[in-house]
Amino acid sequence: MHRGLTGEYSVRNLSGEEVRAFVPNALPPIPPLDVGAFRKKHERALLALGRLDSVSSLLPDAKLFLYSYVRKEAVLSSQIEGTQSTLSDLLLFELEETPGVPMDDVVEVSSYVAALEHGLKRLRSGFPLSNRLIREIHEVLLSKGRGSGKMPGEFRTTQNWIGGSRPGNALYVPPPPERVEECMGELERFLNDEPGRTLPLEKAALAHVQFETIHPFLDGNGRVGRLLITLLLWKEGVLAEPMLYLSLYLKQNRSRYYELLQEVRMNGDWEAWLDFFADGVEKTSEGAVDTARALARLFEKDRDRIEKVGRSAGSVLRVHHELQKRPLSTISRLCVATRLTVPTVTKSIGTLETLGIVREVTTRKRGRVFSYVANLRLLTQGMEPRREE
Repeated sequence: MHRGLTGEYSVRNLSGEEVRAFVPNALPPIPPLDVGAFRKKHERALLALGRLDSVSSLLPDAKLFLYSYVRKEAVLSSQIEGTQSTLSDLLLFELEETPGVPMDDVVEVSSYVAALEHGLKRLRSGFPLSNRLIREIHEVLLSKGRGSGKMPGEFRTTQNWIGGSRPGNALYVPPPPERVEECMGELERFLNDEPGRTLPLEKAALAHVQFETIHPFLDGNGRVGRLLITLLLWKEGVLAEPMLYLSLYLKQNRSRYYELLQEVRMNGDWEAWLDFFADGVEKTSEGAVDTARALARLFEKDRDRIEKVGRSAGSVLRVHHELQKRPLSTISRLCVATRLTVPTVTKSIGTLETLGIVREVTTRKRGRVFSYVANLRLLTQGMEPRREE
């Protein structure tokens, strides 16, 4: 449905040229959403979310999957913003090893993990999904590395823009700084069902666009906006664990994603965006379930092989279990995690190497790093960073 412009322009003079900053109308849309236009996709997305929510039944320990999947999302979300980090880079960084990309890139990804974990911790403690929490998440996200000088945890007080070299030739200019508090206040009320309740999936879709349209921070808006989707769906009870991450879908459909954001602003076609969003939720959920199933098969197959090695099988299985969560590790880390001695872990790793389950990825005598190759391969499908020509 084309509703026309979904806001108003605030015209001002910046550096001697006229700039038209867009101020969005408050949510929900007027006239109301045409639910029938995307009902079938909405229902399919909810069914896929239900299957995703039951992923814990596929794995012996769902937390093993969640640990790696959170980091996978952090990498993908940061890649959209231009970092070149991979999941291996992040895991190496967490082992205090040198990643294969600039340190700023991997610090940025690590901060995304910390921001998500902070948001979940606050929500689990009963803290509301509010502007205060959004600012806290932003502060954690920009606490280190690039962006740390761009007002972490504070709404912007200067004009920003998207595309172009200045506001006067930008593709899109968000609200002027003096309107940010007002716009974010309206978004906060919508997130908390004022003036009325919105179904969770639709709320997440609408809120994401509104946040990206307001662009309340000087940096990190895209990453916070994607985090908001997951946190909102978890808060609404759609997911028992924060396992839905749309960054791979948005990365693969980047041009269409940006087109639809602008289509909402200029023409009010929320239904086209909701259709795209529901399609992304369905495909992302199905992809995560497929990955979980593949991991479950892999772990079971490898466990069966380990159980045949004889008396040392118990120790080897404990090392194998830890590598399910952290597919890159060192002897010392595995000793701490499994509470086994250095000789026992070293022997267990040797057994896993002989079986072809684990491979050393360093060539040194101390601090050797070992990879659970097949596990890492499954987790990193479709995650290659987009390198600019």
